[in-house]
Amino acid sequence: MSIKRRYFLILGSLSSLGWAGIWKMFQLQTSWGTDANAAVLPTVEGERAIAPLPTTPPILRFMAIADTGTGAEGQYAVAEAMTQYHKQNPFNLAILAGDNIYNNGEIDKINAVFERPYQSLLQQGVKFYACLGNHDIRTANGDPQVKYPGFNMQGRYYTFRRDDLQFFALDTNHNADWKNQLIWLEKELSQSTAPWKVVFGHHQIYSSGIYGLNQPFIKTLTPLFHKYGVQLYINGHEHSYERTRSINGTTYLICGAGAGTRPVGRSEWTEYSASRLSFATFDVYEDRMFVSAIGTDKRVFDRGVIQVRSA
Repeated sequence: MSIKRRYFLILGSLSSLGWAGIWKMFQLQTSWGTDANAAVLPTVEGERAIAPLPTTPPILRFMAIADTGTGAEGQYAVAEAMTQYHKQNPFNLAILAGDNIYNNGEIDKINAVFERPYQSLLQQGVKFYACLGNHDIRTANGDPQVKYPGFNMQGRYYTFRRDDLQFFALDTNHNADWKNQLIWLEKELSQSTAPWKVVFGHHQIYSSGIYGLNQPFIKTLTPLFHKYGVQLYINGHEHSYERTRSINGTTYLICGAGAGTRPVGRSEWTEYSASRLSFATFDVYEDRMFVSAIGTDKRVFDRGVIQVRSA
Protein backbone atom coordinates (compact mmCIF):
# COMPACT_ATOMS: atom_id res chain seq x y z
CA MET A 1 0.00 0.00 0.00
CA SER A 2 1.42 3.40 -0.96
CA ILE A 3 2.09 6.14 1.61
CA LYS A 4 -0.40 8.36 -0.16
CA ARG A 5 -3.17 5.75 0.02
CA ARG A 6 -2.38 4.91 3.66
CA TYR A 7 -2.58 8.62 4.51
CA PHE A 8 -5.95 8.81 2.76
CA LEU A 9 -7.34 5.87 4.72
CA ILE A 10 -6.09 7.23 8.04
CA LEU A 11 -7.73 10.56 7.38
CA GLY A 12 -10.92 8.77 6.40
CA SER A 13 -10.93 6.78 9.62
CA LEU A 14 -10.51 9.94 11.69
CA SER A 15 -13.26 11.81 9.90
CA SER A 16 -15.88 9.21 9.09
CA LEU A 17 -18.73 11.64 9.51
CA GLY A 18 -17.16 13.93 6.97
CA TRP A 19 -16.62 11.12 4.51
CA ALA A 20 -20.20 9.95 4.97
CA GLY A 21 -21.36 13.38 3.91
CA ILE A 22 -19.04 13.38 0.89
CA TRP A 23 -20.23 9.96 -0.26
CA LYS A 24 -23.84 11.00 0.14
CA MET A 25 -23.30 13.73 -2.43
CA PHE A 26 -22.02 11.19 -4.95
CA GLN A 27 -24.49 8.36 -4.51
CA LEU A 28 -27.07 7.39 -7.15
CA GLN A 29 -30.56 6.75 -5.85
CA THR A 30 -33.84 5.45 -7.20
CA SER A 31 -36.93 4.03 -5.56
CA TRP A 32 -37.62 0.31 -5.72
CA GLY A 33 -41.06 -1.20 -5.74
CA THR A 34 -43.66 -0.10 -8.25
CA ASP A 35 -41.12 2.07 -10.09
CA ALA A 36 -38.04 -0.11 -9.59
CA ASN A 37 -37.47 -0.40 -13.33
CA ALA A 38 -37.48 3.34 -13.96
CA ALA A 39 -34.00 4.75 -14.60
CA VAL A 40 -33.14 7.88 -12.62
CA LEU A 41 -31.76 11.06 -14.09
CA PRO A 42 -27.97 11.29 -14.33
CA THR A 43 -26.30 12.52 -11.16
CA VAL A 44 -22.97 14.08 -10.27
CA GLU A 45 -21.28 10.69 -9.76
CA GLY A 46 -20.13 9.73 -13.23
CA GLU A 47 -23.15 11.40 -14.86
CA ARG A 48 -24.79 8.00 -15.23
CA ALA A 49 -28.20 6.55 -14.47
CA ILE A 50 -28.99 3.31 -12.67
CA ALA A 51 -29.76 0.59 -15.19
CA PRO A 52 -33.37 -0.62 -15.19
CA LEU A 53 -34.23 -4.23 -14.38
CA PRO A 54 -35.88 -6.40 -17.05
CA THR A 55 -39.64 -6.67 -16.87
CA THR A 56 -39.48 -10.46 -17.06
CA PRO A 57 -39.04 -12.37 -13.78
CA PRO A 58 -35.53 -13.66 -13.00
CA ILE A 59 -34.56 -17.32 -12.80
CA LEU A 60 -33.41 -16.69 -9.25
CA ARG A 61 -33.33 -13.76 -6.85
CA PHE A 62 -31.16 -13.75 -3.74
CA MET A 63 -29.58 -11.22 -1.40
CA ALA A 64 -26.37 -10.88 0.59
CA ILE A 65 -25.20 -9.14 3.76
CA ALA A 66 -22.19 -9.41 6.04
CA ASP A 67 -20.81 -8.14 9.35
CA THR A 68 -24.33 -8.11 10.73
CA GLY A 69 -24.27 -9.63 14.20
CA THR A 70 -24.28 -6.62 16.50
CA GLY A 71 -27.90 -6.69 17.62
CA ALA A 72 -27.74 -2.89 17.48
CA GLU A 73 -29.79 -0.23 15.73
CA GLY A 74 -27.90 -0.39 12.43
CA GLN A 75 -28.51 -4.10 11.98
CA TYR A 76 -32.21 -3.75 12.68
CA ALA A 77 -32.50 -0.84 10.23
CA VAL A 78 -30.97 -2.94 7.44
CA ALA A 79 -33.14 -5.91 8.40
CA GLU A 80 -36.26 -3.76 8.16
CA ALA A 81 -35.24 -2.57 4.68
CA MET A 82 -34.68 -6.18 3.64
CA THR A 83 -38.11 -7.14 4.94
CA GLN A 84 -39.79 -4.32 3.06
CA TYR A 85 -37.93 -5.21 -0.14
CA HIS A 86 -39.01 -8.84 0.20
CA LYS A 87 -42.68 -7.81 0.22
CA GLN A 88 -42.46 -6.44 -3.32
CA ASN A 89 -39.55 -8.49 -4.65
CA PRO A 90 -39.75 -11.94 -3.02
CA PHE A 91 -36.62 -14.01 -2.48
CA ASN A 92 -36.02 -17.16 -0.45
CA LEU A 93 -32.21 -17.26 -0.31
CA ALA A 94 -29.80 -15.05 1.61
CA ILE A 95 -26.00 -15.15 1.86
CA LEU A 96 -24.55 -14.27 5.28
CA ALA A 97 -20.88 -13.58 4.64
CA GLY A 98 -19.37 -13.78 8.10
CA ASP A 99 -19.02 -11.96 11.41
CA ASN A 100 -22.48 -13.25 12.16
CA ILE A 101 -22.12 -12.76 15.94
CA TYR A 102 -20.13 -9.92 17.53
CA ASN A 103 -17.85 -9.59 19.29
CA ASN A 104 -16.70 -13.13 19.91
CA GLY A 105 -19.05 -15.49 18.09
CA GLU A 106 -21.06 -16.35 21.21
CA ILE A 107 -23.91 -18.60 20.09
CA ASP A 108 -26.02 -17.59 23.09
CA LYS A 109 -26.52 -14.21 21.37
CA ILE A 110 -28.16 -15.82 18.34
CA ASN A 111 -31.65 -14.57 19.16
CA ALA A 112 -30.65 -10.92 19.40
CA VAL A 113 -28.31 -10.91 16.39
CA PHE A 114 -30.11 -13.24 13.97
CA GLU A 115 -33.45 -14.74 14.91
CA ARG A 116 -35.07 -11.49 16.05
CA PRO A 117 -33.89 -9.03 13.38
CA TYR A 118 -34.68 -11.43 10.51
CA GLN A 119 -37.74 -12.99 12.15
CA SER A 120 -40.18 -11.96 9.43
CA LEU A 121 -37.94 -13.24 6.63
CA LEU A 122 -37.31 -16.53 8.42
CA GLN A 123 -41.04 -17.01 8.98
CA GLN A 124 -41.62 -16.51 5.25
CA GLY A 125 -39.18 -19.26 4.34
CA VAL A 126 -36.01 -17.31 3.56
CA LYS A 127 -33.00 -19.58 4.11
CA PHE A 128 -29.73 -18.00 5.21
CA TYR A 129 -26.45 -19.65 4.20
CA ALA A 130 -23.54 -18.48 6.34
CA CYS A 131 -19.77 -18.65 6.41
CA LEU A 132 -17.41 -17.88 9.28
CA GLY A 133 -15.81 -14.49 9.89
CA ASN A 134 -12.82 -13.61 12.05
CA HIS A 135 -15.06 -12.69 15.01
CA ASP A 136 -17.02 -15.93 14.69
CA ILE A 137 -14.03 -18.17 15.35
CA ARG A 138 -13.23 -16.54 18.70
CA THR A 139 -15.57 -18.97 20.48
CA ALA A 140 -14.85 -22.70 20.00
CA ASN A 141 -13.35 -21.88 16.60
CA GLY A 142 -16.84 -21.21 15.25
CA ASP A 143 -18.05 -24.79 15.65
CA PRO A 144 -21.33 -23.79 17.39
CA GLN A 145 -22.23 -21.67 14.37
CA VAL A 146 -21.37 -24.45 11.93
CA LYS A 147 -23.81 -26.68 13.84
CA TYR A 148 -26.55 -24.03 14.18
CA PRO A 149 -29.46 -25.08 11.88
CA GLY A 150 -30.42 -21.52 10.96
CA PHE A 151 -27.10 -20.95 9.19
CA ASN A 152 -27.49 -24.03 6.94
CA MET A 153 -23.74 -24.70 6.94
CA GLN A 154 -22.72 -28.13 5.73
CA GLY A 155 -19.24 -27.70 7.14
CA ARG A 156 -16.64 -24.98 7.40
CA TYR A 157 -16.68 -24.88 3.60
CA TYR A 158 -19.44 -26.31 1.42
CA THR A 159 -21.36 -25.97 -1.84
CA PHE A 160 -25.00 -26.00 -2.87
CA ARG A 161 -26.95 -25.34 -6.05
CA ARG A 162 -30.12 -23.40 -6.79
CA ASP A 163 -31.46 -23.58 -10.33
CA ASP A 164 -28.71 -22.42 -12.73
CA LEU A 165 -26.48 -21.10 -9.95
CA GLN A 166 -24.00 -22.98 -7.76
CA PHE A 167 -22.66 -21.39 -4.55
CA PHE A 168 -19.32 -22.20 -2.93
CA ALA A 169 -18.86 -21.11 0.70
CA LEU A 170 -15.32 -20.71 2.00
CA ASP A 171 -13.67 -20.47 5.39
CA THR A 172 -11.29 -17.58 4.73
CA ASN A 173 -9.89 -17.31 8.26
CA HIS A 174 -6.18 -17.52 9.03
CA ASN A 175 -6.59 -20.90 10.75
CA ALA A 176 -8.65 -22.51 7.97
CA ASP A 177 -7.62 -25.87 6.56
CA TRP A 178 -6.33 -24.19 3.41
CA LYS A 179 -4.53 -27.21 1.97
CA ASN A 180 -7.63 -29.40 1.84
CA GLN A 181 -10.01 -26.53 1.20
CA LEU A 182 -8.21 -25.45 -1.98
CA ILE A 183 -8.13 -29.05 -3.24
CA TRP A 184 -11.86 -29.31 -2.51
CA LEU A 185 -12.63 -25.97 -4.19
CA GLU A 186 -10.83 -26.83 -7.41
CA LYS A 187 -12.50 -30.24 -7.54
CA GLU A 188 -15.98 -28.81 -6.98
CA LEU A 189 -15.49 -25.97 -9.46
CA SER A 190 -14.14 -28.33 -12.12
CA GLN A 191 -17.10 -30.68 -11.71
CA SER A 192 -19.79 -28.01 -11.63
CA THR A 193 -22.17 -27.88 -14.59
CA ALA A 194 -23.91 -24.71 -13.38
CA PRO A 195 -23.84 -21.77 -15.83
CA TRP A 196 -23.44 -19.39 -12.88
CA LYS A 197 -20.80 -19.88 -10.17
CA VAL A 198 -20.72 -17.68 -7.06
CA VAL A 199 -18.09 -17.99 -4.33
CA PHE A 200 -18.53 -16.30 -0.96
CA GLY A 201 -16.28 -15.89 2.06
CA HIS A 202 -15.73 -13.34 4.78
CA HIS A 203 -12.44 -11.71 3.81
CA GLN A 204 -11.85 -9.26 1.00
CA ILE A 205 -9.79 -9.86 -2.13
CA TYR A 206 -10.05 -6.54 -4.00
CA SER A 207 -10.95 -3.67 -1.69
CA SER A 208 -10.62 0.11 -1.38
CA GLY A 209 -11.42 -0.01 2.34
CA ILE A 210 -9.13 -0.10 5.35
CA TYR A 211 -7.83 -3.63 4.62
CA GLY A 212 -7.04 -3.03 0.94
CA LEU A 213 -5.79 -5.70 -1.43
CA ASN A 214 -5.46 -9.28 -0.19
CA GLN A 215 -2.37 -10.43 -2.06
CA PRO A 216 -2.35 -14.04 -0.75
CA PHE A 217 -5.91 -14.55 -1.97
CA ILE A 218 -5.12 -12.89 -5.29
CA LYS A 219 -2.38 -15.49 -5.74
CA THR A 220 -4.32 -18.55 -4.54
CA LEU A 221 -8.01 -17.94 -5.28
CA THR A 222 -8.31 -15.67 -8.30
CA PRO A 223 -6.53 -18.10 -10.69
CA LEU A 224 -9.15 -20.73 -9.78
CA PHE A 225 -11.95 -18.21 -10.33
CA HIS A 226 -10.57 -17.39 -13.78
CA LYS A 227 -9.88 -21.01 -14.74
CA TYR A 228 -13.34 -22.31 -13.83
CA GLY A 229 -15.51 -19.33 -14.74
CA VAL A 230 -16.53 -17.89 -11.37
CA GLN A 231 -18.49 -14.76 -12.19
CA LEU A 232 -18.91 -13.37 -8.66
CA TYR A 233 -17.15 -13.34 -5.30
CA ILE A 234 -19.10 -11.98 -2.31
CA ASN A 235 -17.50 -10.96 0.99
CA GLY A 236 -17.68 -8.73 4.04
CA HIS A 237 -14.90 -7.78 6.53
CA GLU A 238 -14.86 -4.26 5.12
CA HIS A 239 -17.85 -2.43 6.64
CA SER A 240 -18.83 -0.80 3.38
CA TYR A 241 -20.20 -1.48 -0.08
CA GLU A 242 -17.95 -1.87 -3.10
CA ARG A 243 -18.52 -3.37 -6.55
CA THR A 244 -15.57 -3.90 -8.85
CA ARG A 245 -15.43 -4.04 -12.60
CA SER A 246 -14.98 -7.51 -14.04
CA ILE A 247 -11.41 -8.60 -13.23
CA ASN A 248 -10.44 -11.52 -15.48
CA GLY A 249 -14.12 -12.43 -15.66
CA THR A 250 -14.95 -12.10 -11.94
CA THR A 251 -16.77 -9.28 -10.16
CA TYR A 252 -15.86 -8.73 -6.49
CA LEU A 253 -18.71 -7.51 -4.31
CA ILE A 254 -18.26 -6.26 -0.74
CA CYS A 255 -21.49 -6.04 1.26
CA GLY A 256 -20.15 -5.62 4.79
CA ALA A 257 -22.33 -2.71 5.85
CA GLY A 258 -25.07 -4.89 7.31
CA ALA A 259 -24.88 -3.27 10.76
CA GLY A 260 -22.22 -0.55 10.73
CA THR A 261 -19.97 1.39 8.38
CA ARG A 262 -16.36 2.40 7.87
CA PRO A 263 -14.84 4.72 5.25
CA VAL A 264 -14.12 3.38 1.77
CA GLY A 265 -12.29 4.94 -1.14
CA ARG A 266 -12.02 4.17 -4.84
CA SER A 267 -9.40 2.28 -6.85
CA GLU A 268 -8.76 1.60 -10.51
CA TRP A 269 -10.89 -1.55 -10.22
CA THR A 270 -13.86 0.15 -8.50
CA GLU A 271 -17.16 0.55 -10.31
CA TYR A 272 -18.94 1.93 -7.26
CA SER A 273 -18.27 2.24 -3.54
CA ALA A 274 -20.15 3.76 -0.62
CA SER A 275 -19.97 3.93 3.14
CA ARG A 276 -23.60 3.42 4.06
CA LEU A 277 -25.74 0.81 5.79
CA SER A 278 -27.00 -1.49 3.07
CA PHE A 279 -27.60 -4.94 1.62
CA ALA A 280 -27.17 -6.31 -1.90
CA THR A 281 -29.71 -8.10 -4.09
CA PHE A 282 -29.09 -10.22 -7.17
CA ASP A 283 -31.53 -10.86 -10.03
CA VAL A 284 -30.23 -13.79 -12.06
CA TYR A 285 -31.20 -14.34 -15.70
CA GLU A 286 -29.91 -16.82 -18.25
CA ASP A 287 -27.29 -14.44 -19.65
CA ARG A 288 -27.05 -11.64 -17.07
CA MET A 289 -27.07 -10.98 -13.35
CA PHE A 290 -28.14 -7.62 -11.95
CA VAL A 291 -26.50 -6.52 -8.69
CA SER A 292 -28.38 -3.85 -6.72
CA ALA A 293 -27.32 -2.07 -3.53
CA ILE A 294 -30.13 -0.89 -1.25
CA GLY A 295 -29.82 1.40 1.75
CA THR A 296 -31.88 1.77 4.90
CA ASP A 297 -33.91 4.45 3.11
CA LYS A 298 -35.15 1.53 0.97
CA ARG A 299 -33.70 3.04 -2.19
CA VAL A 300 -31.35 1.56 -4.78
CA PHE A 301 -28.08 3.51 -4.86
CA ASP A 302 -26.08 1.27 -7.22
CA ARG A 303 -26.85 -1.27 -9.88
CA GLY A 304 -24.45 -3.23 -12.05
CA VAL A 305 -24.66 -6.02 -14.61
CA ILE A 306 -22.59 -9.22 -14.67
CA GLN A 307 -22.47 -11.28 -17.85
CA VAL A 308 -22.50 -15.07 -17.83
CA ARG A 309 -19.47 -16.70 -19.42
CA SER A 310 -18.06 -20.16 -20.04
CA ALA A 311 -15.03 -21.52 -18.18
